[in-house]
Amino acid sequence: MSGLTKQFNKWWDSDELLDDNPYELESALFWAWEGWQAGVKREREACAKLCEQMGVEGYGTLFIAAAIRARGQQENG
Repeated sequence: MSGLTKQFNKWWDSDELLDDNPYELESALFWAWEGWQAGVKREREACAKLCEQMGVEGYGTLFIAAAIRARGQQENG
C-alpha cells in the first residue's frame, strides 16, 4: 500500500469532518468538498514544515511557516 493510500485511509476512517461543509450530508459533493479541504490542510502543513526545516531563525522562514498555518485558521473560522 502506498503512502498516499495510507494517508487517505487514515483520513477516511477518521472523524475529521468540518462543520461548515455547504453541501448535503453524504452527497458526492459533500465528500468531494471534505476531501479537498483535507488535502489543502495537509499540503499547507507540509509547506509550513518545509519552511521550518530549511530555515534558520532570523531569516523569516519561521515567520512564513506560522503565516502558512494561520492562513488555514483564518479560512476555516
